[in-house]
Amino acid sequence: TGLAVCPGSGRLAVAHDGKKRIHVFGPSGFCLRRFGERGDANNDIKYALDVTVTSDGHVVVTDGGDCSVKAFDSEGRGVLAVREGFCLPWGLDATAKSEVILTDSVAGALYRLAADFQRGELKKCQMIRSRLVSPRAVAVCQSSGAVVVVEHLKARGASQGSTRVTIFSAEMDLIGQMDSFGLNLVFPSRIYATAVAFDREGRVIVTDVCSQAVICLGKPEEFPSFNPLISHGLSYPVGLTYTANNSLVVLDSGDHSVKVYSST
Repeated sequence: TGLAVCPGSGRLAVAHDGKKRIHVFGPSGFCLRRFGERGDANNDIKYALDVTVTSDGHVVVTDGGDCSVKAFDSEGRGVLAVREGFCLPWGLDATAKSEVILTDSVAGALYRLAADFQRGELKKCQMIRSRLVSPRAVAVCQSSGAVVVVEHLKARGASQGSTRVTIFSAEMDLIGQMDSFGLNLVFPSRIYATAVAFDREGRVIVTDVCSQAVICLGKPEEFPSFNPLISHGLSYPVGLTYTANNSLVVLDSGDHSVKVYSST
């Protein structure tokens, strides 16, 4: 359901619906650790929706099972659980300062969460944007602080549901947005975005389950442009992230795999 790279170690955290919800892989692909069984204990995760890793190595997970945000240390020990105030926390991404930006799909809101994860202390959980439509995936640009959100729009009549990609500045001012219909006027096929990320140059990258592709939409100031990065070999891409060396990592739920693509 989600994946993230630790900025310091290069380890990859993957959230899924297996017996242990979080798997941590080394750069070579070897599984180093599994944690987060279904249950009510501090280390348990009922249904992981997304995952991110802070700059100091803490793994933060949204749990749709009890509508909480949970943080774990590098050994998989639970250090903090935030359960108050959320309707359905979904997507999340860590900032360069180890704060966490997260979406609440039911509340239609975007939150900023700050905590001392080593001490297990919540400092603040502040709503920074409201009136979004079922926001799910979210990404933060590590250089500029810009935030991009994927909203899931309701179907109208016989039409299919669609998505909207919305970009905010670091100060949460709206920079631009484009829904599936608008993108279809510019691009050759309908796009239904399921995941989003920024590459190292600050370009917006999305996964598209309609064309089973990964697409670059350009930098916020030139949004939207169109450049397919991966158009073959994917079944149902639902997550993506970039490593420190700018390799693209895609979570493919169609064949239950993690695929790594070189930037060269």
